[in-house]
Amino acid sequence: MAVNYYTPEGLQKLKDELQDLKIRGRAEAAEQLREARDKGDLSENAEYDAAKEAQGLLELKISKLEEVIGNARVIDDSNLDATKVLILSKVKLKNLKNNMILDYLLVAEEEANLAAGKISVKSPIGKGLLGKSAGDVAEITVPAGKLQFEILEVSR
Repeated sequence: MAVNYYTPEGLQKLKDELQDLKIRGRAEAAEQLREARDKGDLSENAEYDAAKEAQGLLELKISKLEEVIGNARVIDDSNLDATKVLILSKVKLKNLKNNMILDYLLVAEEEANLAAGKISVKSPIGKGLLGKSAGDVAEITVPAGKLQFEILEVSR
């Protein structure tokens, strides 16, 4: 699995989710199995089969999250070029089609939240902005077509 970069807050959120799944999630799955087992013959017990499947999916999710956290690196933004759009850059853009001004923070995929103004560096817009500087125009292909953004400001 590839290394992914996170803010300290983003990595902590993943660790908290993993802890919750291990403690609360496993306890709930065990309780569901216990309740289903109490209902009788396991060979014809659909609730038991469903509980076992849910437990398997939970363990798979825990395993994947452990792998993501194991390959995660916290970004030291003090070494990043503040004049270019990189991960953790705050970018002020002007959509050249409708003159709308947009503010985004480029983050790791798992931290993306459009409502909060955080876009993934792996999204079409994020990829199209990477490496650009203030004054550049980025032409980005999105599902709705091509968009042109003028980069007004890049900051950390």
